[in-house]
Amino acid sequence: MLRFMPVGDSMTIGSAGEHTWRYRMWQHLRATHGTPFQIVGPRETLYDKATGAADSYEYADQDPGFPRAHLAGWGEGWYHLSPLIADAVRTSRADVLLVSLGLIDLGFYTNAPQTSENVRAFVAEARSANPHIAMTLLPVIPNIRAESDASFAREVTLFNDLLAKTTADLDEPGSPLLLASLPHGYDIHTDTYDGTHPNAAGEHKLAAAFAEAMHQGWGVGAPYDSHLAETT
Repeated sequence: MLRFMPVGDSMTIGSAGEHTWRYRMWQHLRATHGTPFQIVGPRETLYDKATGAADSYEYADQDPGFPRAHLAGWGEGWYHLSPLIADAVRTSRADVLLVSLGLIDLGFYTNAPQTSENVRAFVAEARSANPHIAMTLLPVIPNIRAESDASFAREVTLFNDLLAKTTADLDEPGSPLLLASLPHGYDIHTDTYDGTHPNAAGEHKLAAAFAEAMHQGWGVGAPYDSHLAETT
């Protein structure tokens, strides 16, 4: 049984009233994976903008079967989660990490080369807990700051280039790393509600980016099925 752990920032934890791309991925795997699997992680909540804390269980779909587990935080990046990943992997016995990080790092904490070093630290820490861990890494996706801030956009481009090189450098047969493509057709004006955080359409595109990478790279699941987008 494969155990998938979503890892990310505000786009992954989501906020009260949202489905999240984690939910879309669960739907996809449930429909296509073909064998039992689990979604694991040390956290379960959404971020509540009213309280300013990650203390909400108000998911848009209250299906009790939906596994809410994750390792994601509003305002957290590679810088924050690298020190936590080993314990999270060890405790949850995760087999596959689905990682979407970097925007917060580049925006507030580290430049592209420094962020790349934190990616390496993250991978090393995850492997210290499970030497056979597999990881799918998503580049920093389009966002409103990169559209309006040329220097930040250059950092994003540089980091994404470094992430591709780092993924290739650290990929191992026994612990594979896979670089997902940027979500196909992602448009911050139609796929987000504020230029950064995904709306329902964006959630599907983020889930699809991970799903397509795993299907093409590892034969996991199937191509992302667009009929899921019609359910909500």
